[in-house]
This record gives sequence, C-alpha cells and structure tokens, in this order.
Amino acid sequence: MIPIKVVGAGTSTSASEPRNPATAALQYLQPGALNLTALPPLSLYIHFPWCVRKCPYCDFNSHEAKGELPEKEYLDAVRLDLEQSLPLIWGRKIHTVFIGGGTPSLMSAAGLDRLLSDVRTLLPLEIDAEITMEANPGTFEIEKFRHFRASGVNRLSIGIQSFNGEHLKSLGRIHDEREALRAVEIATSTFDNFNLDLMYALPSQTLAQAEHDLKTALSFAPPHLSLYHLTMEPNTVFAKYPPTLPDDDASADMQDMIAETMAAKGYEHYEVSAYARPGRQARHNLNYWTFGDYLGVGAGAHSKLSFPHRILRQARFKQPNSFMEAARRGNPIQEEHEIARADMGFEFMLNTLRLTGGFDPNLFNERTGMSITAISKALDAAEAKGLLTRDFKLIRPTNLGQRFLNDLQEMFLGDSK
Repeated sequence: MIPIKVVGAGTSTSASEPRNPATAALQYLQPGALNLTALPPLSLYIHFPWCVRKCPYCDFNSHEAKGELPEKEYLDAVRLDLEQSLPLIWGRKIHTVFIGGGTPSLMSAAGLDRLLSDVRTLLPLEIDAEITMEANPGTFEIEKFRHFRASGVNRLSIGIQSFNGEHLKSLGRIHDEREALRAVEIATSTFDNFNLDLMYALPSQTLAQAEHDLKTALSFAPPHLSLYHLTMEPNTVFAKYPPTLPDDDASADMQDMIAETMAAKGYEHYEVSAYARPGRQARHNLNYWTFGDYLGVGAGAHSKLSFPHRILRQARFKQPNSFMEAARRGNPIQEEHEIARADMGFEFMLNTLRLTGGFDPNLFNERTGMSITAISKALDAAEAKGLLTRDFKLIRPTNLGQRFLNDLQEMFLGDSK
C-alpha cells in the first residue's frame, strides 16, 4: 500500500451508527468553500488486513493471521462497504484498482475471484483499468497466481525488500533469498507488468550489498522498481528497539549508486522512490501523487473524494472485527472530515512534490478549486532556498529539494489562503 498521510481537518465527524448514504451524498453536493470545475480521476483501493507475521519496520494496518482467516465474512463486509459508498461516486468510472495490505496474496484464488466479481458488478471499470495486487514471496504458489491473473489482476507488486538472507532476517521477513528469487521467476512467467519493492540502508548493509540487491533485481528486467530507504516509523518495533543502520554518508552513497545505475539501465526516476521503464509507470500511484481521488474500502482504508464544492477524507475502522461489525451495521466509516482551505495547499503539495518531473501549475486550481496564488508565499520561499524551480508551465523540486523533501513539503503547512 502506498502510504497517504492525512494532516489537518475541516469539519470533522466520528460515527458508527447507521446512516443513509444517499442523504450523505446530497449533503456533500451542497454549496461550499471550494469551486472545482471538474472532478479528478477516481481509483479504488481495497485493503486486506492480515499477514503471516508483522515486520518490525511496518506501520501499515496489518494484523498477524492466527488460525483460519474469516475470508468470506471479510469479503462480505467489503462488498457492503462498497455498496454503502456508491452514492458518493455515482456516475464516476474507476481508472485503477489496488489490492493492498497486509498480504492480499494470502487470499484464496476463489476469494480473489469473488472480490473482483463484486467490484465489476458494483462499479464501472475502465476497459483497460490497471488492477494491481500486492504479494509477498513467502506466499507464492504458481497455480494460485495463475488464477489471480485469470481473475483480472494485471499487475503484481512484490515485496522482495532484499535478496540477502541475513538482511531478510533482520527485517523480520518470512521468506529467504531462494524464495525471493523463485517469487520473481513466477511473476515474470505469469505477469507482463509487475513491480519489485527493494529497501536500502538496511541494518549493517554495505554499499556493495545494496548494489548486489539492485543488480539481482535488474537481472529480471522488471517494468517497475520501488526503492525505499528504510526509515524508523513511529509505533513500530524498530522505533522502540532501533537497529544499527548505515550512517548518512553511506546512505547517500547508496542513493547515488541507485540513481546512476537506474539511469544507465534506461529507467525513469519519476517519483521519489519509483523507477519505471517507458510507459510502465504505476497509474494508481500517479493518481495519488497528482491529488486524484480514491475510494478506500476494507479495514483501515482511507478515501479522498471530491465534490464540486468540497473535498472529503474518510477512514474505516482499523481492526478487522470492528470493521466487519460496523459494515454489517451500515457504517464502516470511523472518521470523516472535509479538507479545510487552510490545509489544501499542504495536502496538494505533500503529494505532487514527490513527482521528480514536477506538475503544471494549472493542476493546483483543477484539483483544489483554489488559485495557485494561495500558496505563493511558500513557493517564493522554497524557490529562494533552491528547493524548487517554477515558471508558468512547470513547478518541480530541484535535486536539493528531492533530497530534503520533508523540509520542502513542510514549508506549505498553513500557507493556503
């Protein structure tokens, strides 16, 4: 799952009582503080919350599977969640679907087929919709993945993280290096579009080891690679018991090696952590980074939905049992709020500044309903510090801005007028 941070709030509610979705939709269509001339593309995110074992660095909503998974009950709840959300997205097509987790590949072939059948029954999908599923090497079975492909999944995202057995152990992964290699082999034989996730700056990792991981991944000619610097996220085991990591200079050397190697191999560095061959960018992720809309269903899933005069954020109940019970009661949404005008510039820039190629300034007005002058003070300050460049056609982070992305993003906190 791609992490989306929700910061700031406008009008906020928290409810677990049943509500009438049609009445709620009418409420959001009332006049408000914004004026969007068009609604952005809409994606669907489906969360599968279970995994075999929680990794010590993971801060996603994932729960260790204990005993038999309540797959049918959970998929029933996801369908109810979808049905109850329909009035909020009437008439809008779904451009991409992403099934994340947790470990969605723990789902049975029949369960995945049922899930996508429900999606097609309830929602209008684009004919060429990108349908991505996350998978971990420890759950790979070739026949199962052939069934996933036959059910409609056309893109796989595999959490390799490393091809080094010792580093996999230090990350708490359930697979070893042989299973990692076998998973990629199965993916290449079953899918023509797939992504490999790798991490670098791992505990005790050397530059040579990071380079070996990258070259091993590239030997499979993946259409897409996501390369993440290991970070100590709050409320994780690693945050409580931090391992010894490479220092800043060693991490920077790894980052430089990655950039040089990927460029030499013909990959485009289009987002801060993402590299793709021509035409193989992750369409679902690009919709996030261009401040598009997404309906998130399932335990802990987040939504961002635009209406002509407001933009709404929602969050589902995190605990699987709480989510399933709330869906049966008629309202799986735990929190809901409109994005306030004062927060809009930060929310937009938090996403779009991840794009190394930048964005058209007109996109700001199109996606927020506000003028780009609303963030002119922060734009001026960031440009003066050499963190971004801009003209009438493009705003983009500089190399320095990409290196200090968090600092650049934070300059837009509270700057919208």
